[in-house]
Amino acid sequence: MATALQYPEVVSGSGFVSEEARRQVQLAHAVRERQKQALYLQRGNILSQNTSNPARRAALVAALAQIDGEIQAIN
Repeated sequence: MATALQYPEVVSGSGFVSEEARRQVQLAHAVRERQKQALYLQRGNILSQNTSNPARRAALVAALAQIDGEIQAIN
């Protein structure tokens, strides 16, 4: 459910959207999308790495879990 803090663009009582508030919401959305894109690129890089070293594999698994958690937090 949306809160007033997430969508401050609605002027109270009128239902109209201020231009500045709309731009702020769009900017915040663009920032989140760029963050998600960067995380997905990192995730793909980790998944593409092949290693037989158990310590390296454990580090990759841990990094993948961290990235997946960050993606979930953004969504």
